[in-house]
Amino acid sequence: MRILALTRYDDLGASSRLRTYQYQPFLQREGIELDIQPFFDRGYLESLYGGVRRRAAWLDGVRRRTIALRGVRHDAVWIEKEALPWVPWAIEARLWPQDLPVIVDYDDAIFHRYDEHRSPLVRRVFGTKIDKIMRRADLVVAGSRYLADRASSAGCRHIELIPTVIDLDRYPEASSHQPEAGPVRIGWIGSPSTAHYLRPIGELLRQMSHETPIDCVAIGARPDQLAGGPFHAERWTEHSEVSALRGLDIGIMPLPDEPWERGKCGYKLIQYMACGLPVIASPVGANREIVQHGENGYLAEGLDEWRNAIAKLVGSTLIRRSLGSAGRRGVEARFTLQVQSPQLVSLLRSLVLPR
Repeated sequence: MRILALTRYDDLGASSRLRTYQYQPFLQREGIELDIQPFFDRGYLESLYGGVRRRAAWLDGVRRRTIALRGVRHDAVWIEKEALPWVPWAIEARLWPQDLPVIVDYDDAIFHRYDEHRSPLVRRVFGTKIDKIMRRADLVVAGSRYLADRASSAGCRHIELIPTVIDLDRYPEASSHQPEAGPVRIGWIGSPSTAHYLRPIGELLRQMSHETPIDCVAIGARPDQLAGGPFHAERWTEHSEVSALRGLDIGIMPLPDEPWERGKCGYKLIQYMACGLPVIASPVGANREIVQHGENGYLAEGLDEWRNAIAKLVGSTLIRRSLGSAGRRGVEARFTLQVQSPQLVSLLRSLVLPR
């Protein structure tokens, strides 16, 4: 079985890496070959993370994607979000294959980029595009309940929920999380495009750092984004991220309760828990399902709750260890490639083989 996988990015982009690329070896062992073709090239993300947006990259992507869709010689097409970003559905629809199953995957609320846009023109032209894609698709794979509910309301006939997961082989279980002597390390992992989520708790952590020894780390943020705040930046690479996370004592995921954030799949929480870290997260979207308050971490709404949760974890190695162990067990049970790959294989075969 050969599947044309139309991703948004190459494996430098987290969504494409985690929702498509990391499944490739598992699918290959089951006789499913992925022909992965990203919309944006690697240079686009490298420039974007450096603070520069390459406008011509979109035109290049449209050209490559149009060629790919006109020359499909595969058994199915697997699309990340949409085939042609910022192209009206009436145009994209003409390029979709008519005689092949189409799977569309969502790990964020991309529909809100259109239907919540400040421009009335964008809302009018694109506001229902993703709903039309969901309705047309043979299968929508959603990374969270919020996204699955949107697909259902759009009229999708077949929806499956597959969370964004880790490869357990990259996260071997440590005998126990042993904190190093010195300050308790409170950390966040993300990218330059999401570092702004740290701002609302920055002043709180600065105040707390004067009261108790804590060290605040932002893995993947640019240093200039953290100037004057309590966080210091650590460079992210795919090869170093697990060891960087293991150097933390607490993992955090602050989010505002807004439409875009409700569609997030909580992947950084899964990473923290896989490393045996206790977590503190805003009760938004998938965070509510991943975090069992008081069992594998804390849900904190408002600065007072954040302060209390941080103080509890900073003040007790025993609580950190207990919650971290529970989080690790939860990840092993549900949030791994080893658990979710068989489901994906079954879904792909059920779509392709009967035809």
